[in-house]
Amino acid sequence: MVSLARRGAAARREDAAETQRLAALWERELALREQGYRVVAGVDEAGRGCLAGPVVAAAVVLPPGIFIEALDDSKRLSPRQREEIYGVIRLMARAIGVGEVSPARIDEVNILQATYLAMRQAVLNLGLRPEHVVVDALRIPGLDCPQSPIVHGDALCASIAAASIVAKVTRDSRMRELDRLYPQYGFGDNKGYCTLDHRRALTRHGPCPIHRRSFRWPAVES
Repeated sequence: MVSLARRGAAARREDAAETQRLAALWERELALREQGYRVVAGVDEAGRGCLAGPVVAAAVVLPPGIFIEALDDSKRLSPRQREEIYGVIRLMARAIGVGEVSPARIDEVNILQATYLAMRQAVLNLGLRPEHVVVDALRIPGLDCPQSPIVHGDALCASIAAASIVAKVTRDSRMRELDRLYPQYGFGDNKGYCTLDHRRALTRHGPCPIHRRSFRWPAVES
């Protein structure tokens, strides 16, 4: 039997490792602050690879150095964890901005340009002007401030991780609303992604108004 002391030691090691991980999330932003940037916004998107629904981007400015428990890339979190952390972000962030681009607009300009558009909207909707923007992997055209693309930034940078959660939770909520309009596609579950059930629904029913007509829909037997 494992002793209470050994279990306690293991818990302390886990707590220390988590504290170290959260501290590491701030390294890039604190380095920017040492360069004189006082307002740093993280930007990320959700829904870029979906067959249906909008692409949503979020921009988040966090107070320097705050530790939000379990903050991480939204893809590494359960829906319940994302919702809980989203609530904490809303309470603690200095500013949050969201941008959304419709499927019709995605078809007009292509998904990459639509992603840039959603990201610019998110930054503009912050309500304050960032002095520097950190972005998950991309450089956003048309911003009038310095920016740093960080590959895997949603797992490496606190404000990008926060933006990934805000974008994901916001978009998931939007897809649940759309599920009530088009229940035959299962958007409440698949969120518009290319799941087997979604592809089968497309084969049976064809596309609905929120499907991206410029995307290729893999056909399957219904």
